[in-house]
Amino acid sequence: MHIFYRPLYQSDVTQFIDQLRAKDPGIEARQRQGRELLWDKPVDIEAWRNYTAAQVPQQPYVYGTEGKK
Repeated sequence: MHIFYRPLYQSDVTQFIDQLRAKDPGIEARQRQGRELLWDKPVDIEAWRNYTAAQVPQQPYVYGTEGKK
């Protein structure tokens, strides 16, 4: 048996989430819909390649005075 084993212990947060899920069974589906709306976007691979190819390498010291005399 593991030294930290607590068979019946549930944290307050776990109890709260379980109660919330019991009260509103559709909450997880709405969370997935919100995630799809805000985060799960299709990626245009060609546009991403163009973006990364167009980046200019940064100087080691951003505020350098190279080129100024």
